[in-house]
Amino acid sequence: MTNGLNVAVLGATGAVGAEILALLEERRFPVKTLKLLASPRSAGTHLTFGGETLGVEALNDTAFRGIDLVLASAGGSVSQQWLPKAVAAGAIAIDNSSAFRMDPNVPLIVPEVNPEAAQAHQGLIANPNCTTILMALAIWPLHQVQPVQRLVVATYQSASGAGARAMEEVKQQARAILAGEDPVAEAFPLAFNLFPHNSELNELGYCQEEMKMVNETRKIFSAPGLRISATCVRVPVLRAHSEAINVEFDRPFAVSEAKQRLIEAPGIKVVEDWGRNYFPMPMEASGQDEVLVGRIRQDISNPNALELWLSGDQIRKGAALNAVQIAELLTIPTPVAV
Repeated sequence: MTNGLNVAVLGATGAVGAEILALLEERRFPVKTLKLLASPRSAGTHLTFGGETLGVEALNDTAFRGIDLVLASAGGSVSQQWLPKAVAAGAIAIDNSSAFRMDPNVPLIVPEVNPEAAQAHQGLIANPNCTTILMALAIWPLHQVQPVQRLVVATYQSASGAGARAMEEVKQQARAILAGEDPVAEAFPLAFNLFPHNSELNELGYCQEEMKMVNETRKIFSAPGLRISATCVRVPVLRAHSEAINVEFDRPFAVSEAKQRLIEAPGIKVVEDWGRNYFPMPMEASGQDEVLVGRIRQDISNPNALELWLSGDQIRKGAALNAVQIAELLTIPTPVAV
């Protein structure tokens, strides 16, 4: 996969699909031909790529014929139905849904963390959940120095995690409330509100989003015994998630070293100005590739723990960018052992 590729974007008309198209163009990914795929209701829509106007096609049994790479962001049920067909047709599929993430035969990749695992694919590669990606990016540089013993995380997740329709709904709810009207909530009542969280709870009281962070991080880090507890909350922010993370080690970890490791880490931008009380904010993380990390400090209740705060663009690094970066790993020839 070193020459131009025949690429299909599945879910091309969604928020993540649109970002994938922008990133393929921005990063000059070697696209030979591009096919845009979506649901039948989106078929016939036209999108622009590389100065050309391309029509969106509905999925069908011949959609993946001649395709080398599929970048999918169309939901779990669609992925389960169609991506095995894409692989059978000879394509490599990178899936942004939760359909295959915990399949032991499917690599789950954050390129800055476990790029080598991508080469073990059998046609399918999974993109982690957005909250998992952002946390893994910030914690991995520290984990490499001193293995993390426990993570306690609270998320502050934007409406973008539920798609473009949810983002528009928050705006409409805010307008209604400010006009003295009753807001309409089809996804969740988010304007001027917090919502913990919009998925089913298990018997222990944890929702699906929280368990994704637990199980996916363990898989990415190859640390099945890593202790993790998460509380996931949807907040009235349009785009970019934030997370407050408590990181526990088996011995003290100097704040100065942790900060330096994060400064040097790929995909991270340390944002700290203690004098101005200036730290990462979702407004400034929106549209950025890097995850903003700050408020790196000693946990005053535990000498072996640190606290940090991050904000990262959920649509970009939390989804589309990570998928494109995985695809870029596959375009680099694997060294041949001599």
